[in-house]
Amino acid sequence: MIDRLQNAAGRGLLLPSSAKNLTAFLAQDPPAVSLASLDELIAAENWTELDNRFFRTLAFGTGGLRGKSIGAVVTAAEQGAGGPNGRPEHPCVGTNAMNYYNLSRATQGLAAYVRDWHAAANRPGRPAVCIAHDTRHFSRDFAEFVAKVLTDLGVDARLFEGPRSTPELSFAVRETGSAAGINLTASHNPPEYNGYKVYFADGGQIVEPHASGIIARVNAIAGERYESAAKPGRLLPLGAEMDAAYLAKLETLLLDAPTVRAARLRVVFTPLHGVGGIATVPILRRIGCEVSTVAAQETPDGRFPTVKSPNPENSEALTLAMRQAEAEDADLVLATDPDADRLGVAARGNDGALHLLTGNQLGSLMAWYRARHFVASGGTNGVIIKTFVTTDLQKAIAAKFGLRCIETLTGFKYIGAKLAKYETQTPRPVFVFGGEESYGYSGADFVRDKDANAAAVMIAEVAAYAKVHGRTLPELLDDLFAEFGVHLEHSESLVMEGADGAAKIQILAQSYRERPPTDIAGAPVTAVRDFLAGGIFDSEGDEIPREAMTIFEVAGGLRVAVRPSGTEPKIKFYLFANEAPDADLAAAKQRAKAKLDAAWTWLAADAARRLADKD
Repeated sequence: MIDRLQNAAGRGLLLPSSAKNLTAFLAQDPPAVSLASLDELIAAENWTELDNRFFRTLAFGTGGLRGKSIGAVVTAAEQGAGGPNGRPEHPCVGTNAMNYYNLSRATQGLAAYVRDWHAAANRPGRPAVCIAHDTRHFSRDFAEFVAKVLTDLGVDARLFEGPRSTPELSFAVRETGSAAGINLTASHNPPEYNGYKVYFADGGQIVEPHASGIIARVNAIAGERYESAAKPGRLLPLGAEMDAAYLAKLETLLLDAPTVRAARLRVVFTPLHGVGGIATVPILRRIGCEVSTVAAQETPDGRFPTVKSPNPENSEALTLAMRQAEAEDADLVLATDPDADRLGVAARGNDGALHLLTGNQLGSLMAWYRARHFVASGGTNGVIIKTFVTTDLQKAIAAKFGLRCIETLTGFKYIGAKLAKYETQTPRPVFVFGGEESYGYSGADFVRDKDANAAAVMIAEVAAYAKVHGRTLPELLDDLFAEFGVHLEHSESLVMEGADGAAKIQILAQSYRERPPTDIAGAPVTAVRDFLAGGIFDSEGDEIPREAMTIFEVAGGLRVAVRPSGTEPKIKFYLFANEAPDADLAAAKQRAKAKLDAAWTWLAADAARRLADKD
């Protein structure tokens, strides 16, 4: 087998990195199903599939792991007897795949780091790690496997008895005093993907210095085999008791419970075949909403068969819920992604129609409502935290209410890190609201990640406030535009899969740093911020970690950010346009939209030219 691989590499049919990783993988005495799968792919001379599976080792980064658990080609060995919901019996073989090989390496490294940290901190007993999973293909299998590796290595594993949300895992880590947490999920990615997200003792996703320490331990692990500890850890179940504690905390997010009950909001909810119904439905009913669910999407199913993508950012994912809401004359449509950390919303307008709200608009409505209440109740030293690629409308809202607005890199782990920092400060800053444009929000620090269950409570309260005052959410948004100016946003992505795609993404991202545009759609670029170069500080004086993101400030109220996705094979473009407050709101919206349309047309053509120049 190795001779055939080397021959293919010598003829230019297989990437050298793939041949190297395959040779090293075969030297580790892989399981029979792995050998059979490789034999099939080599016999079929499917070098493209082998390249995509082996051109690199799936990197354990600050976000953990994410990759395909089902290959573009499913071998007969992987299909085996089949599994639930039409999936193969076994995950796909490959160093660049989400499978037992990479899960074992990651968990061995995490266990080693956690044991050392636990001992250095003089914490009593054995270290413990909480484990949750979503409804994706292999998620339960992966969670049980990870629990076994941990207990074999002398670490207690607190495993949820069934699918649970990402935010509840974060809550559980804090509630149980665990050293870390692992969630088996790929959020809203396509069905063939899965992931491994790591949290530390504060309940937030890993950041420095723990991130580098864990990554170094994982990278030091050569393969999936390990020696068990002399004293194994315990397998401890998590279930109804943790659910009840989490629901009780969610209820504390309400700022004006009587108004919410008086509104008697009619809500249609869909979990998009994921875990959202476990917490979102009971908490909405508890606070006084009338909730109906989309029956066809309640069933956990990793195929996500009723949607093109289980992403509540996409209007298509809300189609069934909106249809049901029209039939029931509901006020609000709420949809959570498979691990319930993102929330999509459609709200009834004064025209009687349902209107989809963007992630930036939802965040701004919640930020405005909670900031207003915070100041009215005598609050001081409040902060709103947002990412650099989230609307500046939230900056304007913070300024009006005398709050500080802190900006972070993309990823809620950075918002969580700010909350961890505030715990140590006197006087302690008060967290009023945090969010990012990609439909992730937080209103309190009992969870250190974005929380769709919490967001459902918060946006329901804003909708209830509007309803009681004879308004709608779209009208409240227009009120914000009238006061602070029109802020519109547009996002696009260029998807480039596989080994070739990964190289193109890096080429394109690097080109913006080395050759930034001097104008965009005819408007001069007035400033460029290269976050990979470093030396950028936030408004609190903290240095921003280096990241492959470039932001262009453009004359005329336009801003553009470009960054490769950290979890998907795409490069993302974020466009922001604003217009000063104008009595003719419709005209101001049209001008802002025209800026966005012209900018994206230019950027798309420019990206194609940049890639062509490298061919």
